[in-house]
Amino acid sequence: MQEYLTATTFIDCDHPRVMELAQTIVPADLSDIEKARALYLWVRDEIRYNPYSFRAQADSFKASFCLQAGESYCIPKAVLLAALARAHNIPARLGFADVRNHLSSEQLLAYLRTDVFAMHGYCELLLAGRWVKATPAFNRSLCEKMGVEALTFNGWEDSVFQAYDGSGQRYMEYLQDHGQWADLPYALILRHTAATYPHLAQDTLAGELQGHSLEGDLALEEKAADS
Repeated sequence: MQEYLTATTFIDCDHPRVMELAQTIVPADLSDIEKARALYLWVRDEIRYNPYSFRAQADSFKASFCLQAGESYCIPKAVLLAALARAHNIPARLGFADVRNHLSSEQLLAYLRTDVFAMHGYCELLLAGRWVKATPAFNRSLCEKMGVEALTFNGWEDSVFQAYDGSGQRYMEYLQDHGQWADLPYALILRHTAATYPHLAQDTLAGELQGHSLEGDLALEEKAADS
């Protein structure tokens, strides 16, 4: 269980700014569920969702980088939530899944050339003895523009994308789950992203992959599966 509480390369919960923010958002005397709710809402709404902010550089996936940028996409936002939770001694891990967004904008479809979001990131928190999914990706103002309800998180039930929007249209469809991880599987994310969006896999992406083996990611997966 300690692996879900300690600072890692990407979930840098020991970073001064992350630690300070964690204490600023919620006081220490709240219950873990109350803390988790407040941390979730802060990450969801205060870090603006921007799918075009993807960078291949490893540092861009860190919680501290996401916090400094003030905007990001699902993966770094999930990493930041995990870091804030660990700063409050709440066990946290990362999960990834491929999802199909049936309501993707024309601009995003043109950019990705598909309606599939590869390696969509979410966070899992251990609360009241069970792992609960928390998805802080889309901020409330963006959801209002999209005509869908912003995801909430009560600490007891999984917070995952809705299958349908408020008018009954197909919204999000989960296609493949990539499991849960104690730290971000950097090489796996870049390789799967490159395979899904080959037109975006430019020299920069290939360069970042040099020296990053899947072996470390697979070791993380095996350790998570055993816990």
